[in-house]
Amino acid sequence: MSEVDAMSEAFSRGACTIDRMAVSLVRLPVRSRRSHGIGDVAGTTSHVILRLETSDGVVGWGEAAPWPVFAGTAEATMAALHTYLHPFVVGADPRDLSGIMASADLALAGHNDAKAALETALLDILGQYAGVPVWALLGGRCRETIPLSVSLADPDWETDRALIAQIMEDGVRLVKVKTGFAGHAFDVMRLEALRTDFPELDVRVDYNQGLDPFDALRKLRDIEVFAPTFIEQPVRADKTGIMADLTAALDVPLLADESVFTPSDAIKAVEDRIANGFSIKIMKSGGLRKGQTIARIAAAAGLGAYGGDMFETGIAHLAGTHMIAATPEIGLGCEFYQARYYLKEDLLEEPFRTGNGTVIVPDAPGLGAIVDEDRLRHYSIETRT
Repeated sequence: MSEVDAMSEAFSRGACTIDRMAVSLVRLPVRSRRSHGIGDVAGTTSHVILRLETSDGVVGWGEAAPWPVFAGTAEATMAALHTYLHPFVVGADPRDLSGIMASADLALAGHNDAKAALETALLDILGQYAGVPVWALLGGRCRETIPLSVSLADPDWETDRALIAQIMEDGVRLVKVKTGFAGHAFDVMRLEALRTDFPELDVRVDYNQGLDPFDALRKLRDIEVFAPTFIEQPVRADKTGIMADLTAALDVPLLADESVFTPSDAIKAVEDRIANGFSIKIMKSGGLRKGQTIARIAAAAGLGAYGGDMFETGIAHLAGTHMIAATPEIGLGCEFYQARYYLKEDLLEEPFRTGNGTVIVPDAPGLGAIVDEDRLRHYSIETRT
């Protein structure tokens, strides 16, 4: 009997429980400063890594990648997992995925990134027991590769030009320009350079809420001249009326990111017509299955969907990859570039798989994540069990 068959047989007998839960706060060094409309990232990024182990030794991995100006702090996420979610995870049967996640929602308001890490680790375990990739648990694979977008956010434009040369050698043809952090003239200059020097690139624009609503339309009219594929979240998340006005006034599609975290947010966004599409992130939605729900709400309303992310390691990238692989409604590519192009060192033993400008969907059981646990310990600030 193979190892997978033995695990499946034990699982079918109900002989498995989650015996151990470890939560690590990790800080990973990055290559450069990155600027966004709502803040900068430099030096290190913060991650919360979840390790679940079953009674027969199967390990499931999850990751939360919060950003203080976006979705909260890593320290709060660590407390959410260790203090508030730990009591009903340890001792639970991982087959009770929906029940565990429902309990998480009842026990803790918000903290969607913590819940995303928990659901990811549970799906990783279930996939390993069943001998199938996580995408098979989410409805089956609709694509084997996902177009990869790399964001340009360095305040030094020459550094970003060097990055463009690197990614183009790797076959990447999607870029997203982070705007709204260094003045309108800087944004226009970069877009002019992209259209002149790199005409083969599919260019997108993301303000991360960085525009003042007062003159947002005037500035976006200038940006529209460059025909980006979409413009993402130009104004603050709560300015939904302004978002609706901009969506109606512009020819270029607008995407909502910070304005849409949950399925309920998505329904309200559709009703208010605040955007032409959504950026879907498992860290915002609270997990892969809720991310799929948001994508289906968007598609039912005739809207597009893009696979966004936070500042993530390959663990969370893999979770997002499985979600998009099983979700035909997410058709605008993904932004899972940090592990390869931004972190100085990832936590996976093998590099997160990309090729010819795409993310390659894994076939291995579960997430397909092999975490370098020595590296994890090296970069961990604190681990709670």
